[in-house]
Amino acid sequence: MIRAAVAALGGLIIVGLVIWFGGREIGAEVWQAEWAIPVNIVIHLLQLFSAGCAWRLLVGERQYGPPAFFRFRLVREGVNSLLPVAQIGGPLVAIRLMIKDGISGALAGAGTTLDLTVEAAMQLIFTLAGLGFIGAEGANPDWAPWVEGGVGLGAAGLLVFVTAQRAGLMRLFEAVFAKAQKYFPNMTLETLQGLHQELMRLQKERWALAQAALFHFLSWAGGTLEIYVGLMAMGHEVTLRQAFIIESLGMAARSAGFAVPGALGVQEGGFILVGGLFGIAPDMALALSMLKRLREIIVGSAGLLTWQWAELSRWLRRA
Repeated sequence: MIRAAVAALGGLIIVGLVIWFGGREIGAEVWQAEWAIPVNIVIHLLQLFSAGCAWRLLVGERQYGPPAFFRFRLVREGVNSLLPVAQIGGPLVAIRLMIKDGISGALAGAGTTLDLTVEAAMQLIFTLAGLGFIGAEGANPDWAPWVEGGVGLGAAGLLVFVTAQRAGLMRLFEAVFAKAQKYFPNMTLETLQGLHQELMRLQKERWALAQAALFHFLSWAGGTLEIYVGLMAMGHEVTLRQAFIIESLGMAARSAGFAVPGALGVQEGGFILVGGLFGIAPDMALALSMLKRLREIIVGSAGLLTWQWAELSRWLRRA
């Protein structure tokens, strides 16, 4: 109920921004850039493929190729983007699919936990790079210290998360799961048994961690092309460095709004603030965000359909 109310509030913020800055102008700019939508879909699918490669490296199951982890990542994206489940629903659904495909529960859970950790670390580096490029552009926005403070808090939170992992956070999950068995007999302890040991083992795979970090950074940075193409399609060309700044700080704003389903209203506010540094009017910044939303709906819908097809296929095989 609370999440639905927050989502509704975010939606109202978007509607208010569109009305305030001119719905007709924003609609015309989105229409003008319609050809950019399929291009940006391809760009985003490549980003997901790169992120899937990182996930595969961290899980370490080589018999499952990149296409399998691309499928897991597509489903994860769809659940996180289009369902009111914050950012935890997607990984949980993906872990379920991985287990159904034959990957042990402990390995799927540990590998996904490590993947989330590396991905978050690479976003922090991506955001810091964006802040560094702002200085190179000669800009000094009043809100920059707030972003720097947010990066510092994010880094501290990530450090706490990693420390908790090493201190035995996964053992706590195993204990909770074991107690839940008393009330849900159909749940098997084998699903998560050994979660902590698997996570500790995977964290020692330094070469896999390094490769996964590179793939995740490339995935984050790939969004630069989406910004570049979208603005070019609307008749406002920027340099790749400026597109990098807009994407890195825009996605930082979106991540900061993780509690709001789809970061509704948060992403739009981020693009308005950052876009203003490069002469992008608020209506065009909102149109740029709308292009991302349209791509998000299309790719996310494909992810949800992939998930439902996987569940239906298993049900038909059992029938």
